[in-house]
Amino acid sequence: MRSYFVGAGFNTRGLQNIGFSYAMQPGLEAIYDDHTELVKARKRYVKHYNSHPFWAPLLVAVFLSVELKIKEGLFPVQLLDKLKNTTSYTLSAIGDSVFAGSGLIFWALATVNLLLAGHHKQAMLLGVVMFCGLQIFKGFTFWSGINKGLGFLDELKKWDLINWGERLKYANGFLVLLIWFQLWPRPLNGFEWYGGTAALGVFGWLVATGKIAREIVAVLVVGIGLLTIYLL
Repeated sequence: MRSYFVGAGFNTRGLQNIGFSYAMQPGLEAIYDDHTELVKARKRYVKHYNSHPFWAPLLVAVFLSVELKIKEGLFPVQLLDKLKNTTSYTLSAIGDSVFAGSGLIFWALATVNLLLAGHHKQAMLLGVVMFCGLQIFKGFTFWSGINKGLGFLDELKKWDLINWGERLKYANGFLVLLIWFQLWPRPLNGFEWYGGTAALGVFGWLVATGKIAREIVAVLVVGIGLLTIYLL
């Protein structure tokens, strides 16, 4: 439960370190009976920390598993900082791409599609299902991190989350097109529809290949839209 508050006390020096050390506290107290060793362990987690919040339960569990190995003399404490930074930053990049950059956007776009189609109950149900799915994901990764430790990170590679994030982005592109179709004034003019779709495809290709900045594309799209409204 404490991992849900990992963003609390966010600061410019340690970023999420206060919330993360708060989440680690009960586990560290359970591992170390000696107060001196407990103080040393606490200091290891008040340093700089930052990662995607959806990974917080997994990271708490993995580092508690590592602390057990440190106590047993099976893991050198000198390597902990390097492990912590590498793991948290790698998962942060994956989380930003898959969760923030793909999954949450998919939920938002799908919800808009359903609402525009008049399916209000289905839109609410989608939100509930995805929220519950996130809690199951957090619970599963926490359990796996505690029981499998660093070994679970190897299993995580096999999930191929980066490529799944790319696939979701293609789905998001389709959902954006569907929203555009739902909002398009009726009657639907084929020339305007296919012409506009082709233009967006060209703009997307130009942005993806770095031939033009996305800000310029945004200005062009808005400008063309305003010009069309004015002419009509």
